[in-house]
Amino acid sequence: MDESKITYESIDAYISGFSLEVQEILNTLRKVIKEAAPEAEEKISYQMPTFALHGNLVHFAAYPKHIGFYPTPSGINAFKDELSGYKGAKGSIQFPIDKPMPYELISKIVTFRVAENLKKVEAK
Repeated sequence: MDESKITYESIDAYISGFSLEVQEILNTLRKVIKEAAPEAEEKISYQMPTFALHGNLVHFAAYPKHIGFYPTPSGINAFKDELSGYKGAKGSIQFPIDKPMPYELISKIVTFRVAENLKKVEAK
């Protein structure tokens, strides 16, 4: 099956397409994000699970060897010291599937992104 043609209707549908081990990681990641951003709306954007609150907050995606986490460049810059042990790019971080996920750090990044998006709304 050509995965580039798959379209997901929900985060549940996205998560269900992975192995049980990866589903467990993704479900925990989703729960951590929901707890850090309880007002955020869940949706699929760019074919990835996305949380939005006055604009996109974070996206995540599963790959064969890592979980991609996309908190925008500002979310990465604010925590660059804590993220220095992970591969990443301007707006993304790769958390290896075979290592413990840094859920506490992810929660802090999401909380930061919520505050950042709320500031933008207040500034308008």
